[in-house]
Amino acid sequence: MNSTEELETLIPEWWALPDVAERLGVSVAIVRRLVDDRELLALRQGSPKVWRVPEVLLDGNSPVPDLRGTLTLLADCGYDDVEALRWLITEDDSLPGRPIDALREGRKTEVRRRAQALLF
Repeated sequence: MNSTEELETLIPEWWALPDVAERLGVSVAIVRRLVDDRELLALRQGSPKVWRVPEVLLDGNSPVPDLRGTLTLLADCGYDDVEALRWLITEDDSLPGRPIDALREGRKTEVRRRAQALLF
């Protein structure tokens, strides 16, 4: 099983870009821009391969707050999109819980402190 397939089993709900656009009340072009700007993360999945966003990265009708800065920090640590997503959804006993849940709760400082530690 490759990394992308592993994530597909760990994250039960994925949304195609048109569905994300509808949920957010914007065009697909804007959703693509959100992905390009790293406010959301999308991976190519399925057959045929299409861009999909993990539902866990959405908070109501917007991306999870503070996701962009966290994704940028993880990229600076050398993480690719698959590794960053895995890190966000993996339980961290020091938080406790998953980093994505801590971001949802407004605990970005704690999450980013742990992400910065990945640099060392």
